[in-house]
Amino acid sequence: MKKIHTPKAPAAVGPYSQGILAGQTLYVSGQLPFVAETMTLISPEVKDQTKKSLENILSIVEAAGFKKEDIVKCTVYMKDLSKFSEMNEAYQQFFQDHKPARVAVEVSRLPKDVDVEIDAIAVKD
Repeated sequence: MKKIHTPKAPAAVGPYSQGILAGQTLYVSGQLPFVAETMTLISPEVKDQTKKSLENILSIVEAAGFKKEDIVKCTVYMKDLSKFSEMNEAYQQFFQDHKPARVAVEVSRLPKDVDVEIDAIAVKD
């Protein structure tokens, strides 16, 4: 098991790693929509938060030597599923033709009171 860390993604806000590489599988912890350098929220908009969370995931994926197309599954946690279409639009723009498996769930609260948090699993062939 190898810990993955990059300054290009927000620092962990608790006792966990940004990512863990186990064999050929990378587990990326839930990413908040924070700007890494300032640890501040990118925007109050769900679309912006989704995009930034995915960009933070990609920074960790790339730090581990993987690429976007190696992402096989994401879980999207949202405070309000009525904004699903906003999230989905940003998600589609980010992944384009690559379509990892996905779960989207509504939760009552997320760390730092953000509206979106996303985690991911990537696998190298």
